Amino acid sequence: MKTDLTINGVRRPLTADPRTSLLDALRHHLGLTGTKKGCDHGQCGACTVIVNGRRINSCLTLACMHDGDEITTIEGLGSTGDLSPLQTAFVEHDGFQCGYCTPGQICSATAMIEEAKAGWPSHVTEDIAAEPELSDAEISERMSGNLCRCAAYPNIVDAIRGVAKGGDA
Repeated sequence: MKTDLTINGVRRPLTADPRTSLLDALRHHLGLTGTKKGCDHGQCGACTVIVNGRRINSCLTLACMHDGDEITTIEGLGSTGDLSPLQTAFVEHDGFQCGYCTPGQICSATAMIEEAKAGWPSHVTEDIAAEPELSDAEISERMSGNLCRCAAYPNIVDAIRGVAKGGDA
């Protein structure tokens, strides 16, 4: 099946079996290996990418379903020498250990900060009529779909909080 994917601002034609997950299309067909395959069941968040501004588990969706969508992977958020604020914060706050979950964590956090700016409440938001403040509890709840086997959670939360409050890191 032929599909046109727009990945990190670049149109990428793809011919693949219609059963190919977005994750496998990114990694195996298009060579974008920053997105990781963890559980392949949508339980760990290692494969998180941003599609049309929303974070999704790329292992749970088919590539052919995203014809014409805007897809952002970790490769589209920054580059060597020009890291995104969250990438910089993860380095400065030691928000990773083995690094396997880091691309998914950063993609998820990037979209999560935008969700909070748009006023989307979470399960722990105390006043849903007020603009959500990204407290540690809010960040933890909103990032709960992204697991870290190394347990770097306090540093991940510190990195996200710093960027969410307007800091570079």
